[in-house]
Amino acid sequence: MRILVAEDDQLMQGALRLGLENSGYAVDVIDNGTAAASALIDVDYDLLLLDLGLPGLDGTEVLRQVRKSGRSLPIIVITARDTIEDKIEGLDLGANDYITKPFDFRELDARIRAFLRKDTFGNKMEIVHGPIRFVTTSREVFINDVAAELTPREVAVLELLLQKVGRMVRKRQMVEHVGTWDEEPSDNAMEIVVHRLRRKLEACGIKISTVRGFGYMLDEWSQA
Repeated sequence: MRILVAEDDQLMQGALRLGLENSGYAVDVIDNGTAAASALIDVDYDLLLLDLGLPGLDGTEVLRQVRKSGRSLPIIVITARDTIEDKIEGLDLGANDYITKPFDFRELDARIRAFLRKDTFGNKMEIVHGPIRFVTTSREVFINDVAAELTPREVAVLELLLQKVGRMVRKRQMVEHVGTWDEEPSDNAMEIVVHRLRRKLEACGIKISTVRGFGYMLDEWSQA
């Protein structure tokens, strides 16, 4: 999952990046509203953490623009603006949630999981595909009820494939899903990630097919 953090406080930026990356997310951080609005046009993010007091373009205007465009992107406002009027305005402009600073990261992390679970997996707590069990709350993967030893990128790719079983996922979509501005994997690096994931899954009968020149597909499960 790829999250955009629009926050201008450097200490908060660092804390959010560290916490979110430890939770397995790919994270991009922007410190002004103008750049945030531009990034949201260029990249298909899974969720936006939005501070309202941004320089350049106020967070409320970023929020207004996103919703005016018709996008259903989950948006959690994180702000020091704590009056009832501020909260009502933020929610009425289209925020899915509103958290005031200071806050406990564990609560934010739980709210992020809830929104991504709803948006991506229809509120399912677990996704089962043959012998694979993917726990959406913790992003843990089990194969035949044994914890799978997957890297964060392998988990992210499997997560994307599980969303579209039997349908192709473009390689570029995978790159955007697992990469960040600081470190975006090349097409060759993504091929290596898929190759390693495929080797770990093939022993239990799970097949990832290559659509040559385009992308990959997690095949429908069929018991041999």
